[in-house]
Amino acid sequence: MKIGVYFDLRVPPGSGLNPARVYAHTLEMCQEAEELGADSLWFSEHHLFDDGYLPQPLTMAAAAAARTSRVRLGTALIVAPLHNQVDLAEQAAVVDLISNGRLDLGLGAGYRVPEFELYGKNRGERFAATAATVGELRRLWGDEGVTPRPVQRPIPIWLGHGGPVGARRAGRLGAEMLLINPALMEPYRQGRIEGGHDPETGRMSGPVFAYPSDDPEREWPEIAPYISYQQNSYRRHMALGLNGPTPRPFDADAARKRDPSSPGSYWFDTPEAIVARLAEWLGDTEIDTMFFWASVGGMPESLVERNVRMICGRLAPLLRTTFGADTRVGQVR
Repeated sequence: MKIGVYFDLRVPPGSGLNPARVYAHTLEMCQEAEELGADSLWFSEHHLFDDGYLPQPLTMAAAAAARTSRVRLGTALIVAPLHNQVDLAEQAAVVDLISNGRLDLGLGAGYRVPEFELYGKNRGERFAATAATVGELRRLWGDEGVTPRPVQRPIPIWLGHGGPVGARRAGRLGAEMLLINPALMEPYRQGRIEGGHDPETGRMSGPVFAYPSDDPEREWPEIAPYISYQQNSYRRHMALGLNGPTPRPFDADAARKRDPSSPGSYWFDTPEAIVARLAEWLGDTEIDTMFFWASVGGMPESLVERNVRMICGRLAPLLRTTFGADTRVGQVR
C-alpha cells in the first residue's frame, strides 16, 4: 500500500488567504510530505471556480518535481477532452523529464458545462474524446512522436471513470483505474480481458475522503466547516449550466457515517478507526495507492501542516501495516 497527499490550491472568497502564499506553502508541504515518507503527490484540475481552484495541474507537478526527488507526482484529474493532445503529450513529457520518470498521468472525461464552453469543446463527446486521447498520447510518446520523449515509455495513464461501464472502459483501454471501489474490480478486470490486456497487471488507486484526527469530537467543530465548504463548492459548481434543481447542502455530520462508496461520504475519525473501516470495506481488494486531501476548503497553514503530518506520520504506517505492500489487483493476500 502506498500513500499520497492531494492538493487543489483553493483560495475561498473572504478567507484572507494570499494566492501566491498558498502556492508557495503547498510546495513546502510537498517537500515535507516527501520527508515524512509519503509515496506520492496529486494535483487536481478545474476551471472558473470562484475560489481559484488549480487549473493547470501539470504546471504544479513540474514545480513539485523540482522541489522533490523521490515521490511520484500524479494528476487527479486532468480533464482530457479540454486539451490539445500534442500539447498534453509534450507537457507530460517535460514533467516526466524534470522528475526523472515520476509522473502518473490521471485523466478524466469531465462534467462541468462552463469548462467545456470555456474551451469550446463538445461536452456530449467527452467519453469518446477521452478514449481517443489515451491512444494518441501513447502514440505521441513513441519513437515517431513528440520530442523530447519522456523517461517512462510510456508514462502510466490512469482513468478516473466511475460506475461499471466506466471501469470496463478503463480496462479495455489498458489504463490503470483511478477510483477506489471494490465493486468496480470485476468490470475493470473484464474490460482488460476484452481489450487484450493482462488483468493481473491492472492497478486501482484513488482519493479517499477521510480526515484523520487524534481527537475527532474535539476537532470536528473546527474542521467540519472546511469539509462542508469543499463539498458544497463542488455541488454548486457542478450544477452550473445544467438548468436543474438547486443541489442539496452537504450534510457533514451524516457524511461521517456513510459507506465510502456512497455519494457524499467523508469520514472524520482517528487513524485507527479509518483504517479499520477501510479494511472492512475493501476486504481482499488490492489497492496500489490511496491519497488524502492535504488542504480542505482553504484551510489555514497551521491546519494543513497538522493534517499532512497526521496523514504521513500516523495514518500511513497503519495503512501499510494493515494492507501490506503487494498491490496488484490480480493477487490476493
